[in-house]
Amino acid sequence: MKLTDCHNIDDFRALAKRRLPWPVFDYIDGAADDEVTRRRNRAAFDDCDLIPRVLAGVESVDMKTTLFGREMAMPLFLSPTALQRLFHWQGERAVLRAAANAGTVAGISSLATVSLAEAGALTTGPKLFQLYVHHDEGLNQAMLDAARDAKFDAVALTVDTIVGGNRERCLRSGFTSPPRFTASNMLSYAAKPGWGLNYMLREKFSLPNLATHVSEGSSVPKSVAEYFTSMLDQSLDWKRAEAIRKKWDGPFCLKGIVAVEDAKRAVDIGATAVMVSNHGGRQLDGSIAPFDALAAIVDAVGDKVEVICDGGITRGTHVLKALSVGAKACSGGRLYLYALAAAGEDGVARAIALLRAEMERGMKLMGARTLADLGPDNLRWR
Repeated sequence: MKLTDCHNIDDFRALAKRRLPWPVFDYIDGAADDEVTRRRNRAAFDDCDLIPRVLAGVESVDMKTTLFGREMAMPLFLSPTALQRLFHWQGERAVLRAAANAGTVAGISSLATVSLAEAGALTTGPKLFQLYVHHDEGLNQAMLDAARDAKFDAVALTVDTIVGGNRERCLRSGFTSPPRFTASNMLSYAAKPGWGLNYMLREKFSLPNLATHVSEGSSVPKSVAEYFTSMLDQSLDWKRAEAIRKKWDGPFCLKGIVAVEDAKRAVDIGATAVMVSNHGGRQLDGSIAPFDALAAIVDAVGDKVEVICDGGITRGTHVLKALSVGAKACSGGRLYLYALAAAGEDGVARAIALLRAEMERGMKLMGARTLADLGPDNLRWR
């Protein structure tokens, strides 16, 4: 199987599984508990049908939109995700370049494997920094300062990681950051020598945005769930979120909102956007899917903040459905992480191009020349 054999996100997933050691692949692919929410995130789109309109004269379509104060060439961007250099040696550098070339936003995690300064210098494309609030207030302030100095366009405060989810695949494989090689998983790593050579011979793995304050995750191995539970501040509340918002003078997003009342409170503290997200099903299993929560949140606050549907996106038509409900844009993590693992920057670029083509083709078949032509009349709920 080659990159040119990848024609959809599931194909990238299959190629990534061939190229990654079992613990690393399962970290990307897995979710919490029984993984019901992970499956539901995608299946939710199947419960809604598109109603196309014909004879609309759609020789060309315009997918441009604005988000976080920046113009985007399409209404889909790459969510911030952690530890990217474990999936491919190019890591965030590949993702940043591919997103910038496609004219869309790239998200950078607090647990990124490149510094915010490097990310800011790498491209002039729009960038979103995802802030995890740690016990160490000096670290929190240092990351906000670094994002500001690197001219990031927006900050997304993640609010659904008060504790780490029960990610049982990681418990079985022993996956940690950095990887801990054990008797039970060593064979899996040894079976993927290409990955192993890149990990051992290229630059040393680290989490540079954290390493100046904490050693966990960079030099002291910890699972992501352990990291969230022990290192993040469980006292985070609305008052603290509002204080953080006041420290950032640009677009400010809350990531991890699924309840209408929480979306309203996000408006009250001055958020300019909300990401309707359940962390890819990796936190609370059994929680509502973003697409299922979207309509009520759009009705409540869609005229006050930018509403983003994050999670379960694997097709261009998923994006069109979310936009028809009223989302300003969509985002996803696994949709490009599989592609990154499969082929680095070339993989991410191909995944973006395929999804863009699906959106464009879908808009033409829907009779929509611009994103404004998509609306509730284009949907039928089963």
